[in-house]
Amino acid sequence: MIRAARRDPVALAALGLLAGFGAIGWTLPALIAPVLILITLGLAAAVAYARPVGAMVAWLVVVETTPEMWLSDLIGDHELIIALLKTAGLLIVGLAALRDGARADRFNPSYAFLWMFGTGIIHGFWPGLTLVASFRSLVGSAAPFAAGYLRLTGAMRRAIIRCTIVGPSITVGYGAVLAALGVRPLYGTQLGAIRLAASSAPAFLGGFAMMAIFAGLIAFLADGRARHWGWVGVNYLILVATGARSPLAMAVLVTLATLLATPARFLSGRRRVVLLALGGAGLGFVLMAGSALHFIRVVDLIHLGDAESLSNRQLIWPFFEAAAWQSPVLGWGVGAGKVVVALKSHIGRFLGTNAAHNEYLRITVEGGVVGAVALFGMITMWLWRGSAALAVGPRRIIRLVFLAFAVQSFTDNTLIATTSLVFFTWARAVLVNPDESPPAA
Repeated sequence: MIRAARRDPVALAALGLLAGFGAIGWTLPALIAPVLILITLGLAAAVAYARPVGAMVAWLVVVETTPEMWLSDLIGDHELIIALLKTAGLLIVGLAALRDGARADRFNPSYAFLWMFGTGIIHGFWPGLTLVASFRSLVGSAAPFAAGYLRLTGAMRRAIIRCTIVGPSITVGYGAVLAALGVRPLYGTQLGAIRLAASSAPAFLGGFAMMAIFAGLIAFLADGRARHWGWVGVNYLILVATGARSPLAMAVLVTLATLLATPARFLSGRRRVVLLALGGAGLGFVLMAGSALHFIRVVDLIHLGDAESLSNRQLIWPFFEAAAWQSPVLGWGVGAGKVVVALKSHIGRFLGTNAAHNEYLRITVEGGVVGAVALFGMITMWLWRGSAALAVGPRRIIRLVFLAFAVQSFTDNTLIATTSLVFFTWARAVLVNPDESPPAA
């Protein structure tokens, strides 16, 4: 390690800092606890710098297990855990960029949040939103797009894509361990139907499974390996078990588009027919055994005629609409969406959340029409530019995935939830920008 440090000034600085911390801990015992914490953080940073791919894998796995759910059950501090997850991701990306190279991502959507933060300062924040809270929301909102500033290596791309594909299975396995230990139940029930949660929540796990299906489909289009379809099937089982309707609908849409309308040298007509037949057989089984499958939430909601219900989401939308109309042009600053409705208000207690569950409304509240157009316009340009160099099949599907994401954003917290950390990091691994070499097949 010391030999490596002679060639690497960052490693040499890390060794010097660790030696300094050790000397302080030895001479000032009262500071031993904070010094140990600093040493631990320093070692973690040194390892992340030395092994950026491993650090990224570890972070993605932790994010997908959603510690803001299971860990907050044990220690509380839900918001603090989310902040630490996003901060860790930013640090890992920063260290990886220091080692492998940074890039100027001119269409990175984080610039739109910076704009909204600035206009909030000039215009004035929503009552109850402070400058410090708005800045924290700025960092949290920009965190999912941090990988855009990183020049990805082939190993990093492959690791991110694989983690996205297998992540839901890891979460289910980890949830089974927590259930066995009595920490958190593996599943819950809603109106008599079972919803798989694992270490997460059904909606979050469903979102991760949906992303894993997208990732598996695009991975197959890129390299033609049949194992990707096996993972697609596994993730469909997880997604159905969560009872998450919108992610399931988006996954089915993208899968059908892949099989019916996407050119791919690895996807012969015979294979398309076989895969469609398997899907049709599964649907036929559900229709025939429908009365015995009411424990599955999606089947039960169809039986009850509530498959299109919004689960009371529409009750909170008028509050955000009213706030947006009070400042339609510039909005009320980044983070205003967290304080428009108080969590302890009547509607907040009834729904169990004060989130908008509609990103177009939330962003309009925070940045006005100008901010919303800037954000979604930059996301479109970020996607369009990064997907232009892809082969026809992956290019069509990644663009369709973002279209599905845009539709889902009408009824879900797609940008503010920690699921966005995985989604945009995975998307960045798929996209290839003009200043990068195409990833190896």
